[in-house]
Amino acid sequence: MLTSAEVDTIARLARLALSEYEKTRFASQLSAILEYAAELAEVDVSGIAPTATVSPAISVMRHGDAVEGTLPRIDVLANAPATDGLSFVVQATFGDDA
Repeated sequence: MLTSAEVDTIARLARLALSEYEKTRFASQLSAILEYAAELAEVDVSGIAPTATVSPAISVMRHGDAVEGTLPRIDVLANAPATDGLSFVVQATFGDDA
């Protein structure tokens, strides 16, 4: 079981302010997690090949989609609140104009 000092150290590293109740509760929960991790470390995995994922890799790219032409610039800019004729004009976010 983790000590109160160990929980204080973990909380400080995580930048958490814990009440005494939370410290007691988390000491129990963190201890259970560490005990389970120690149990997992004892499992013999020497005969198991390393894997990057446990599920088969599936491409998320759709096949068969053809790239088509783009809209004419004048049509794209038609509904813009402000343009300079070539692109959208937006209010500056940074700088002297902000």
